[in-house]
Amino acid sequence: MAQTLSAFRKQLAAGELPPVALIAGAEHLLVIEAADAFRERARALGYLEREVFDVDTGFDWSRLAEAGQSMSLFASRRLIDLRLPTGKPGKEGSAAIAAWCEAPPPDTVLLITANDWSGKHAGAWSNAVERAGTMLVLWPLRPDELPAWIGARMQASGVDATPDAIALLAERAEGNLLAAAQEIDKLALLAAGRRLDAEALDALVSDDARYDVFRLADAAIGGDAGRALRIVAGLRAEGEELIPMLGWILTQLRILARVSSAANTEAALRSERFWPASRANLFRRALRSGAAAHWESCLRQAGRVDRIAKGRGDGDAWREFERLVAAIAAPRSAQALLA
Repeated sequence: MAQTLSAFRKQLAAGELPPVALIAGAEHLLVIEAADAFRERARALGYLEREVFDVDTGFDWSRLAEAGQSMSLFASRRLIDLRLPTGKPGKEGSAAIAAWCEAPPPDTVLLITANDWSGKHAGAWSNAVERAGTMLVLWPLRPDELPAWIGARMQASGVDATPDAIALLAERAEGNLLAAAQEIDKLALLAAGRRLDAEALDALVSDDARYDVFRLADAAIGGDAGRALRIVAGLRAEGEELIPMLGWILTQLRILARVSSAANTEAALRSERFWPASRANLFRRALRSGAAAHWESCLRQAGRVDRIAKGRGDGDAWREFERLVAAIAAPRSAQALLA
């Protein structure tokens, strides 16, 4: 069993993936990032086909066995992504997972994620996972651990902050890692190239007028194309850099792609823990308008914008960015926009 997320990442990088992995914990952000690391490694190793199972009331566990017995459609390695929100598969599910672990199918890995975990969740099925593969339990951070986590995340995001600034953000986050992560993403855009002390951080976090890029994302996701494009024009006129803005848009698109691929959209939305919670309504609107294939197309367009902005592709990066924003806001018109 890996003890920490960093140890888990090193374990993944060491070679082939185990046939089964369980990632569990009540802190959803940590579970998401660990699972994303596993999926990224799987793609790098040629697991190009992915099947997602969202376990809810009435889930047919025979589907797991059938997935293990079926052949790949594309002659590639496969990832079975089993999402177990409660961390309790029940009697039938426990037997199905244990059976998988006893005889893992070739060229297939099973990733199980659970958004809740305690000693009561462990059982014969999780022991079988640990014997056959690997298990990572991510416990919520203690209050005294939060500043170090924030400091490390700031450093990884290119945010240079003093200890008092880190302490201030830890105090404001009140233990909510997702809120802290979102603030750090914003600070990476707003404070590029300068060192933040507590006073500067407080000014940036409090100054809503500086958050136009976040209003842009919300306008686009909320379907207000006119407002979103006006914000783009204003940001361009003010001399804002395109690549940092694109980073936040990509974060939001990945959420849309992740939720749209889930069998239970509402459960997936709840698991994202939006901050503030009211932002979930914007995503509900977008998901009603655009299917999973649309959000994947938007991600490809974002990649095109990034390549052009970095001089690795031909075209007008700002024009392509406008196309992306319009496509996010109006999925039904996206075919013409992203052609």
